[in-house]
Amino acid sequence: MRQTSWILLSLVLFSGWLHAAQSLARVDGQIKSGFYKCDDTNTGFCPELSHQISYDSKYSGHDEPSLVFYSNRAGAGNNAVYHVTLPTDPILSPRQDGRGGTFNFQLHTALWFGMVLCDTQSYPNFTNTCVPDTDANIFDNPDPNAPDFIGHHPGSAFLELQFYPPGGVNTCSDPSLWCVAMVVFSLNSQPLTGKINNLDCRTQVGSEPSNFAFLTMDGLAQSAADPLNPDVDGKFGVFPGKTFQMQPGDHLTITIHDTPDGLQAVVEDVTAHMTGSMTASVVNGFAHINFDPDTDPAHPKTCSSTPYAFHPMYSTSSEHTRATWTAHTYNVSFADEIGHFEYCNAVDQEGGNCVQAGVNDPAGVDADDQQGSCFSGDFLALFGLQPIGACISQDFDFDGTSYQAKWPGTGRLLEDLFLKPSPVRFTSPKFKASGTQRFHNYSRVGFEADMPGIEFASNPECNVFTGAGCTNPPKGAAFYPIFSTGISGEGCVWQFGGPHILGTIDNFGGNSTVEFGDILPVSFVTRIDATHPNGGSITIFSDYRRILPVNPCMSFVDPDDD
Repeated sequence: MRQTSWILLSLVLFSGWLHAAQSLARVDGQIKSGFYKCDDTNTGFCPELSHQISYDSKYSGHDEPSLVFYSNRAGAGNNAVYHVTLPTDPILSPRQDGRGGTFNFQLHTALWFGMVLCDTQSYPNFTNTCVPDTDANIFDNPDPNAPDFIGHHPGSAFLELQFYPPGGVNTCSDPSLWCVAMVVFSLNSQPLTGKINNLDCRTQVGSEPSNFAFLTMDGLAQSAADPLNPDVDGKFGVFPGKTFQMQPGDHLTITIHDTPDGLQAVVEDVTAHMTGSMTASVVNGFAHINFDPDTDPAHPKTCSSTPYAFHPMYSTSSEHTRATWTAHTYNVSFADEIGHFEYCNAVDQEGGNCVQAGVNDPAGVDADDQQGSCFSGDFLALFGLQPIGACISQDFDFDGTSYQAKWPGTGRLLEDLFLKPSPVRFTSPKFKASGTQRFHNYSRVGFEADMPGIEFASNPECNVFTGAGCTNPPKGAAFYPIFSTGISGEGCVWQFGGPHILGTIDNFGGNSTVEFGDILPVSFVTRIDATHPNGGSITIFSDYRRILPVNPCMSFVDPDDD
């Protein structure tokens, strides 16, 4: 299935190339839509799944070092306000031999802010209802006889408010400006019964469909966010004056909150005095794919969707508020999607495999050069992007740009200035307590990284059922980026990169081993069988996590905060 998908994508790429050659247009919408076929591609735009449901029981594509925010106060789980400074690129441009500068698109596919949402058709096990904004949705007990058994959890989706860096091929693919999209991921699977969605749905949108909508100047979707919407040019196109875009270095205020029409994300560009927004509403064409498994092979079902307004699932944010199908364990969160860039000097076809390894693989082409999503520098230059040939699929052996000392804060000051981007900087979010207009801080934070599930190519392989062979940082990584705190105009801010970013206050141990802490056992649902009439659960070591007892970087001083 994966090979067939790339043959089709290559044809699309060729037609997109002709279009670009004639008019210097942007990257074709079909190419971008292919990045969200989560079953077949690992280009870094989809959530990491739990191991027992991931594709081929292997890597589903996503190294997502994350910062998690906790508070038991009602409202903490369904609204958050951040102040963010977008990264800038260094003075020197990248070079194909790896000796130039490192731009943001080479380090991270996307930066995103997350939240768990209701979706009655996503992982629907025990109930087809989901009442939003309540901790009554917490079901995380591994005991199948318990009233809060994890198998009784309502269906859930996951929001990623994704920010795409300029200069490289991604969902935005703009030469100089950042874009931001509301992306809502679901999983059409029912682990209690072992059923999956019908073949037509799996063919059209995969098992992990996504609603996608760029934030726009007027808050109205460019085209319906529905995964089945065939208008990929309208949905994924970038239209000046309609699509909301930002300059590198701009200061932003990001607000994520619920409305009667659906979850809303508002990004105010304080620097440019512009605002973009998107609401996960029926009006904007948001919909969920109906979970309708085939029952008779002779009469296969037809894939369908139903208009659906997505709302936050929980009232609070804690270790218990999670989507039960993702590898990560959190609700309100920030993540950096890394591990999706390796230099490639020649490809067999655009979007195909690498046939002449770049500087990351001095021994020659290896397995992660043969997963598709490889492009030549000449092809990317047609769209005004940096002319650097690369593969943007998975990095099995952790030797790509993300796993080297190419991050801000990994070298001397002048080296960082000329060769490395500035870090993303953002405040801890603040939230309005339920029923009030008063803001509060989150009281605790956690560092979480989903390394175990993506260390399957290590020697020895990481065994996620026992934890044996799992390492932090992963084998092959010369460096693994971390979070630290610093000071900016907004006060205390979080930053991501190396341990020595100028102005750092605390780097929480200065390396990933200390910062992300111990390996974490996480419970997932298993199916009903003769000896487990109610279903069961399995423990998988899916993350490393370290939780601090306090929030060391509060947005403001409030003596009433818990």
